[in-house]
Amino acid sequence: MKELVEYIAKSIVNAPDAVVVTQEDSEQGITLKLQVADEDKGRVIGKQGRIAEAMRTLVRVKAAKAGTRAILEIL
Repeated sequence: MKELVEYIAKSIVNAPDAVVVTQEDSEQGITLKLQVADEDKGRVIGKQGRIAEAMRTLVRVKAAKAGTRAILEIL
């Protein structure tokens, strides 16, 4: 899941070297934290949050197939 978020984010942003994805496991599920350069935050979020919501949907579907829950946070 971490690799999926990292791949999508790196293909969207202007500074792919600044993309950092960290994964935290807890009893509620997996929390993925996405960090990008300040000038690329708008690209990752998208107009009216559409890109961010699409990424969250993909993460939720992949987690459901794995039998767990996942949350994507954009920092």
